[in-house]
Amino acid sequence: MATPEKKFSPVQLVIDLVLCALFFAFFFNVLQPHVPSSEAGMVRLWAGLAAACMTGVFWMAMHMLRVVWRFQRASNR
Repeated sequence: MATPEKKFSPVQLVIDLVLCALFFAFFFNVLQPHVPSSEAGMVRLWAGLAAACMTGVFWMAMHMLRVVWRFQRASNR
């Protein structure tokens, strides 16, 4: 049986958190003008909720890409 690869790295976790925070901040700012409300609190709420959903999809896509990348590297060996 092959030895399992290391699946968790603190550096990788920090990189993922920074990328997700940047993605959230970018889409939070992009989505604010598209919220159909004149109340600042509601605009922030709905832009934040939409950006959080999009950040979750980004996080899943990033991890799926990483899994496929590891599989490709392992199959080329």
